[in-house]
Amino acid sequence: MTFVRTSTVCNRLGSPDIMGHGTSMCMGCGGELALRTAIRVFGENTILFGAPGCAALGVYECYVPTGTCLLTNVAPMMEGVKRYHRQLKRDVEVVAFVGDGATADAGFQSLSGAAERGEKLVYICYDNEAYMNTGIQRSGTTPRGAWTTTTPVGELGRGKKQSGKNMPLIMAMHGIPFVATASVAYMEDYVRKLEKARALREGMAYIHVLAPCPTGWRAGTGTAIEISRLAVETNYFPLWEFQKGVFALTHQVPNPKPVQRFTRTQARFAHMTPEDLDALQKTVDERVAFIKKLAG
Repeated sequence: MTFVRTSTVCNRLGSPDIMGHGTSMCMGCGGELALRTAIRVFGENTILFGAPGCAALGVYECYVPTGTCLLTNVAPMMEGVKRYHRQLKRDVEVVAFVGDGATADAGFQSLSGAAERGEKLVYICYDNEAYMNTGIQRSGTTPRGAWTTTTPVGELGRGKKQSGKNMPLIMAMHGIPFVATASVAYMEDYVRKLEKARALREGMAYIHVLAPCPTGWRAGTGTAIEISRLAVETNYFPLWEFQKGVFALTHQVPNPKPVQRFTRTQARFAHMTPEDLDALQKTVDERVAFIKKLAG
């Protein structure tokens, strides 16, 4: 049994639910919960930006002004709107909620440029580890061994051959004021990081949320929280933050479970051999050891 503090989350439950009660996002989507929570924290004085992807319609179902972007230009669109309101002496929150394709792949160049320029933006990536909206194609964050429609499993293929891109660490290396990983299974941690991003006065805040996709991950519609929790408990997705040049783990896992406990919850990994699992475990161990080293 594990006891957790819930005061931060509970204190937010009295604020308006700015996202529509009905949504076009899939049943059991981890991204839906991440979006609904984020917009509740940032409040009505927010301009929300989306890009083509699973959560696009969810973004536009929120009761705040929204901006429609391409996969490639989310950050520049946000910059333009922020600067316009700054000229009018208006202080508004400018927040993006977009997927891994618009973040790690198609939109990375413009995101990196905005980070380097020190633009005052809040950028949230909901990472479902593939292009789920257009047919479950591999993305830069798709993990090693995972099945997608462009990394098929059969006589000639055994899933993705490469490890996924470590996007939050890449963003931290830009030296922006705040970077964090987050999980919908650890809502207290997620809300606290959203509040830190909201309180930032200068520079970019980047939050990378693991968002299980029941469809693309071939998992049950009621398993998003369980899968998210196992991702943390196996160190597949460690929770950490980078603030003002300092790394810190925000959730310690003293006795991590083997990564197989995470992979066996999803049929996208069902084909993996013991050798495949060993290779994935090695990647997981190396990455968490590196973060721990950075955190001192």
